[in-house]
Amino acid sequence: MLNFSKSILAWYKVNKRDLPWRNTGNPYFIWLSEVILQQTRVDQGLPYYRRFVKAFPTARKLAEAKEEEVLKLWQGLGYYSRARNLHHAAKEIVKKHKGKFPATYEDIRALKGVGDYTAAAIASFAFNLPYATVDGNVYRLLSRYHGIRTPVNSSKAKKEFTAAAQELMGNSAPQDFNQAMMEFGSRQCKPSNPDCENCPLVTSCMAYEKKLVKKLPVKNKNRKPTPRYFHYLHIEQGSFTWIRKRTDTDIWKNLYEFPMMETKKKMTERTLYSDKKWLALVPRDAILLNAKTTFIHQLSHQTIYATFHRLKLKDKSKFGMKGAKRIRQKDIGRLPVHRLVDKYLESAS
Repeated sequence: MLNFSKSILAWYKVNKRDLPWRNTGNPYFIWLSEVILQQTRVDQGLPYYRRFVKAFPTARKLAEAKEEEVLKLWQGLGYYSRARNLHHAAKEIVKKHKGKFPATYEDIRALKGVGDYTAAAIASFAFNLPYATVDGNVYRLLSRYHGIRTPVNSSKAKKEFTAAAQELMGNSAPQDFNQAMMEFGSRQCKPSNPDCENCPLVTSCMAYEKKLVKKLPVKNKNRKPTPRYFHYLHIEQGSFTWIRKRTDTDIWKNLYEFPMMETKKKMTERTLYSDKKWLALVPRDAILLNAKTTFIHQLSHQTIYATFHRLKLKDKSKFGMKGAKRIRQKDIGRLPVHRLVDKYLESAS
C-alpha cells in the first residue's frame, strides 16, 4: 500500500497537467470544474469552465442568474440536468449557507446534483478531507492493479472500488492522492494501449502479471438503445420562425427547439407527408423549401434520428401547435437550444 501511494504520487509530481482548478483552493471553482467534467473530456470542458468562472465568479452570482442564461452558457456540453442542478444548488448555497460554500462532506453531498464522487472530490481537493474519489479512470486503474473482475457498472462495484481506493490512500494527503489516481488512470493506465512497459506499478499489477490488461475492467453490456424518430419543422415566415420550449421532464427540459412531431418508425417522405399527424400540424399552404436534413444523436438508452424539414409559410398563414411561439429568425441564436438544433443551425448557416 505504501509503495503504491509513493509510486503514484512520484509519477504525478512529474506528469500532472497544469489545470486551473488545480491551482485554486476555492471550493466553488472546484465544484464548477467537477460538474463540468462529468462525462466530459478535459479539453472539451476547459473553455466552459473558464466561461462559467468569468460569468459567475461566485455562487451568489450564479444563483442570481436566470436559468436561460445558465443553459445558454452550457449549450453544447450536453447532459443539461447538470446545468439545472448547478443553478439550483447555487441557490441552496445562498439560502442555507449564506453564500459560503459548505465545508463538510455531508453538507456538500446534500447539494442538488452532488453524488458521492463529486462530494468526495470537493471535500478532498478544497478541504483536504480524507475521502477517496473513484471516477472512470480510477475504476480502470484499480480493476487492473488488483485484478478485480466485478463489473464496474454493477451495483456492487461502487462500494468495492471505493473501499479499495480508500485503503490505498492510507495516510497520504487526500488532495494529492486523488488527483494522482485520476491523472494516472487518464494518462498512463489508459483504456486502450496503456503504457505498461513504462508503468511504475508494473511489478505489482495483477492484470499485467496475468495478461488481463485488455480484458479489465469488466463492464456489463447495456441494453440495446431504443430508436426514436423526431421530425422538426423549421418554418420560415418572412423574417420570423417558430420555436417551442420543452417542458417534459427529460435531458432537454427548458431548452428551445423547432416544433416537432415524433413517429414510431422510420417513414419515407411520401408516407410522412400524408400522415394524419403531419397534416394536422402543417398548414396546407406550407411549401417545402428543400430536402430534409437528418442527424443521428446517440444517448445511453436511445438513438434519436432527427430530421429537419424546412418549410415556408405566407405572412398571414396560421400555425397552431400548442406551446409554439413566433420569433425573429435572428433571435434564435440568443436562446439555449439542445445539440440537435444547434447542429442543424450550424449546417444551415
